[in-house]
Amino acid sequence: MKDTLTVAGAQYPIDAVASIDEWKNKIAHWVKEGAEAGAELLVFPEYGAIEQAHALGPAVYGDLDATLEAVADLAADRVAHHVELARRYNVHILVGSGPLKRADGRYVNSAQLVTPSGAVGEQHKLILTPFERNWNMAAGDEIAIFDTSIGMIATAICYDSEFPYLARAMAKAGAEVLLVPQCTERISGNYRVRTGAMARALENQIAAVTSPTIGDAPWSAAVDFNNGAAGIFVPAEFGVSETGVLAEGQINVPGWVSATINCHHLRKLRYGGEMRNFTDWLEQPGAPEAEALSRVKVYKLK
Repeated sequence: MKDTLTVAGAQYPIDAVASIDEWKNKIAHWVKEGAEAGAELLVFPEYGAIEQAHALGPAVYGDLDATLEAVADLAADRVAHHVELARRYNVHILVGSGPLKRADGRYVNSAQLVTPSGAVGEQHKLILTPFERNWNMAAGDEIAIFDTSIGMIATAICYDSEFPYLARAMAKAGAEVLLVPQCTERISGNYRVRTGAMARALENQIAAVTSPTIGDAPWSAAVDFNNGAAGIFVPAEFGVSETGVLAEGQINVPGWVSATINCHHLRKLRYGGEMRNFTDWLEQPGAPEAEALSRVKVYKLK
């Protein structure tokens, strides 16, 4: 892991794009803007991919099943577009997540991390929200860690960030930056994810980066209302951050929220900080680790 890493989370509006080409141009503009501002890692939100459905007409975007199927069919092309942009601008990108169809016909909520070298890693959402269960989505199983040229990175998609043992397994496997793409309908949902991201950063003495969908999209059967703010969170420790907030956006204002993480300082906290949360984890009575750790797989994306 680099000693410092500049990251950016998108406060990303779900727009009524007229065509897939218009959507590609929008993504290209966002990536260009984020990279030219100095970010080495760009994070797009959960279900950002659903925006593509509008380009396919009302029979698709107005019907949930049609939306899931059509957006899943576009997954390979969507990821390839981000790979090309990652190469062009020399950045790592977490692609806005979307449905991916399994062999049994059900969908997982999948987010891909792409690198400038063209490598692609994938994390499926592990714990489903009530609305995803109503959609008959399937939960993922594997906890993926991505060993990249900029460091060890993991992804906790939205609701997953609210469960401590998942992030603990990621941190134990070496992850130092936790990406938290989110799609939250209400402000209360945004603050749940924010609380989860801050707690996971504190417990594991790592950084967490959130990125929300924002804005109303009443045309969508899937992501009709969106509220949130992006943030970059670390433990509140002397020499790292007094508040635990390196940067945070204004609710529902489109744009990038960026900050530089001092990864060297974060590493030192585990044995020389004011508190040693990561090291002292097992002093909790009955604190389990083995089950989540057994699901971890590390992928080299270099």
